[in-house]
Amino acid sequence: MSDHGMPSADLWTSVDALWAWLETDQPVRGREGLLLRMLKLSEEVGEVSEAVIGAIGQNPRKGVTHTWEDVEAELCDVVITALVALRTLTPDTREVLHRHLARVTRRSLGHGAV
Repeated sequence: MSDHGMPSADLWTSVDALWAWLETDQPVRGREGLLLRMLKLSEEVGEVSEAVIGAIGQNPRKGVTHTWEDVEAELCDVVITALVALRTLTPDTREVLHRHLARVTRRSLGHGAV
């Protein structure tokens, strides 16, 4: 159990399980299926934009339609979708992400970081 009383989900186990679930019942396979999996990211990022606009009430016709918690949830959807898309490209998802994060951290924070 996690500190919040909910069952803890291992990130990488969950990513693998979501990938496997999507792979078993995808209507489009092959190269097109791969491209559609990547394009799903754009849809999720659009939902972040919609939630931000709704949280600040930018659209005068709609007013405030979202909360900042909605924005948080949409950002989590982007992260999950990106990790599942990465898993679609490689079973070494964890290693690829950790290597890239280390490169970005070193590049951004200096050679002594990570």
